[in-house]
Amino acid sequence: MTEDKTQTALRLNRNDNIAIALDKIGAGDLVHEGNVTLLQSVQPGHKFAVAPIKSGQNVVRYGQIIGQATQDIAPGEHVHVHNLGMGDHAQDYAHSRDTKVLDVATDTRTFQGYHRADGRVGTRNYIGILTSVNCSGSVAKFIAEAAEKSNLLDDFPNVDGIVPITHGTGCGMSGENEGYDTLFRTLSGYAQHPNFGGILLIGLGCEVMQIADLVGGQSIRADGALRYMTIQQEGGTRKTIQKGLEQLRGIAELANTATRQPAPVSELTIGMQCGGSDGYSGITANPALGVASDLIVRHGGTTILSETSEIYGAEHLLTRRAVSVEVGEKLIDRVRWWEDYTARNKGEMDNNPSPGNKRGGLTTILEKSLGAVAKSGNAPLTDVYLFGEKIYKKGFVFMDSPGFDPCSVTGQIASGANLIVFTTGRGSVSGYMPTPCVKIATNTDMYSRLSEDMDINAGDIISDGVSLADKGQEIFEMFIRIASGEQSKSEQLGYGGVEFVPWQIGAVM
Repeated sequence: MTEDKTQTALRLNRNDNIAIALDKIGAGDLVHEGNVTLLQSVQPGHKFAVAPIKSGQNVVRYGQIIGQATQDIAPGEHVHVHNLGMGDHAQDYAHSRDTKVLDVATDTRTFQGYHRADGRVGTRNYIGILTSVNCSGSVAKFIAEAAEKSNLLDDFPNVDGIVPITHGTGCGMSGENEGYDTLFRTLSGYAQHPNFGGILLIGLGCEVMQIADLVGGQSIRADGALRYMTIQQEGGTRKTIQKGLEQLRGIAELANTATRQPAPVSELTIGMQCGGSDGYSGITANPALGVASDLIVRHGGTTILSETSEIYGAEHLLTRRAVSVEVGEKLIDRVRWWEDYTARNKGEMDNNPSPGNKRGGLTTILEKSLGAVAKSGNAPLTDVYLFGEKIYKKGFVFMDSPGFDPCSVTGQIASGANLIVFTTGRGSVSGYMPTPCVKIATNTDMYSRLSEDMDINAGDIISDGVSLADKGQEIFEMFIRIASGEQSKSEQLGYGGVEFVPWQIGAVM
């Protein structure tokens, strides 16, 4: 038996029957947390039993059930996919039982943003070339490339760039079902987004998602900085590119009049994501982000939690914080929809976690979801929205989405997020134009390897003893800097050109 290793493991709740390895622990090592001797080597972020667990008994982490033992587990034994399964996870939703209003911040914080005609504030000033259908995607890119080659933006220094928004749908679908409505909301949300100083909307002409329906009978942009055309009507590729360049110049003239001006933090809407999660996610980055989320809410701003399939099994922690029974029920309605959606497509909600999540120490969706929900802090759940639905209430809200990160972020941006924050334990390389993304590492080892892609290291909560409160404040301050124009790592690397992924629901015909 080797010497006592007092700082290598953590039990998160006194009722937990497992602990988390904070470093690699060898077989035969005596661990202070639980006073157990390891029976096998355990990797960082992985779990081991600190008490005997009988087959069929609940395994508890965070004081919550993360599954049931599939065989007897001895103290000091590694707990993972070989001996832990889902089991029964029925929850008491107790709608609104634990709702507590946060204190309003006493200090007034501002960022430098772009004030739009509809009253919203952008954190960037791009021009978007938005496509109604995949058939117009290449032409949108041709126009953007032609604008770059001609140095069109040299005359417009206040414009951050031109972003072609292309996708693989818009036709081969019903024009009157849930999938159509979802895509319509998504495209409309991007067309109105405050991070765009103007929009050029391009279609082919014969698609299901008609340009006329997107623009007809509504004022898409209060500033008038929207132009639209179809390739068939303009006379083909070359003529559309030529007309598109002319339209871009007119849009750029309007967008260039915008300059950064002080705006209250209450005008920030932040989409919160986690991807490539590991055993540290629910200990470091996610709860630290929860502190930052509460700071945003206390300053009157909005934070969005999404990824419905990745709160599964932890939804009761959100319903108990709902501002009303009705809001709590709206969330459960979406969970029930997802249970039906996965079942009719011959999937299971526990298909998540991914192989990378499991290598990082996560075993069941219940365990992953409990860590993911920590991003939301303690603020009341103000409302629940559909994918891409415009968010009109301040505070902490939920938007329904898949757990597939690019798709989920696409919905959050369509709903109005002018900043994205992304926690990761395995690493992530992505960006989400027109909205900047702040990436937070859950562990110091990964941050060291991918420091050129990561904006903040939350691993120092474990490695250096940094408090959650201090890390949350650090994240909050970075939100303000990035919103004011400082580039995030993903922006510096040029990411954001391929991450627009509308949620495709329904038959492709």
